Amino acid sequence: MKSDTVLQRKFADLLPMLDERARRLVAAVEARALGYGGVSIVSRASGISRRTIHAGLHEIESGRTLPEGRIRKPGGGRKSLVVHDPELPKKLESLVEPLARGDPESSLRWTCKSTRRLSDELAAKGTKISHTVVGEVLHAMGYSLQGNRKTKEGRQHPDRNAQFEHIDAQATKEMRVRNPVISVDTKKKELVGNYKNNGEKWCPKGKAPQVNGHDFPDPEVPRAHPYGLYDLANNTGWINIGTDHDTAAFAVASIRGWWKSIGRRLYPQAQSLLITADAGGSNGARLRLWKWELQHLADDAGIPISVCHFPPGTSKWNKIEHRLFSFISRNWRGEPLVSYETIVKLIAATRTQTGLRVICKLDKRKYRLGRKITDEQMAQIRLTRDVFHGDWNYTIHPRTSS
Repeated sequence: MKSDTVLQRKFADLLPMLDERARRLVAAVEARALGYGGVSIVSRASGISRRTIHAGLHEIESGRTLPEGRIRKPGGGRKSLVVHDPELPKKLESLVEPLARGDPESSLRWTCKSTRRLSDELAAKGTKISHTVVGEVLHAMGYSLQGNRKTKEGRQHPDRNAQFEHIDAQATKEMRVRNPVISVDTKKKELVGNYKNNGEKWCPKGKAPQVNGHDFPDPEVPRAHPYGLYDLANNTGWINIGTDHDTAAFAVASIRGWWKSIGRRLYPQAQSLLITADAGGSNGARLRLWKWELQHLADDAGIPISVCHFPPGTSKWNKIEHRLFSFISRNWRGEPLVSYETIVKLIAATRTQTGLRVICKLDKRKYRLGRKITDEQMAQIRLTRDVFHGDWNYTIHPRTSS
């Protein structure tokens, strides 16, 4: 019988050059050759546990083979922390969401906080996790490390971060008491017809869709104006496809459509509605028509409507960008948007592993450009501005009579 010293030298030379499965099988073959007591002898000499050696013996005796590239059977190995703590992604995202950045079209995000700092914050809340695992979980959630060059976004408002934190605090407070919180915005308008749509999709070789050779910005070419709404608490999206103009009246009509169709049913006890929106576009903070139309919506719904605008130049922080629009873009990549019906079907078919569901409607109504709201009409709006940045944060209360 070989001495333990000889075996120790043998394993010291051989094992570092083998992967996990090969080490397991080599130890098992050596133990079987030694006979009775071989498992204990090999375990002492190699440092491999008796349990692992027995697993190798069973693997040899059963003649079972593993798929190419695998060293364990499917499901083998230590389970991830996410399996033991399914709430871990939510806990982690609650720490990074207020400062999450990213490209809305690719759904790629990044965060200003380091993985070590996030690990420390989670530990303080009772969840022990290494900074390495934090990085792995963030990557699985669609986050990535980015260089300083990508975080530079030009001139920034001094109260930018304070506004992010204000929006986060307001949304958290409203959702806690089951009031609806929605993120709204207009997605990039799309040409309707047999035009190229960026991206790729699986097709039989040589069978890629044939599209027009040029995408001329001819005013006669129909456009689709998707105005979106994302319900933060329910992870649902509502898209209103406009065929006319993207105006403030169209934006509020889209919100009204969501409220009448599903909003009031989902929130029968709602005491208010909170909207988070960009500072510009059809839901801009300075648009009189936006506030005028919201006043009529507040009157009809019978509840106050609060609005929190993101600072100028920070639209990618709006949750609708990376929780709804990005997935729509991924769902229809490479698919020509040949008709309005095609657009509606593709958007409504958008799904995610986290349970996102989307409702899409086609809006063929006309929305006149250039509508002016007079000073007298503005005086009729029951608007109160927040103490903190009343230009970005305000509430419109329902009137006793319209």
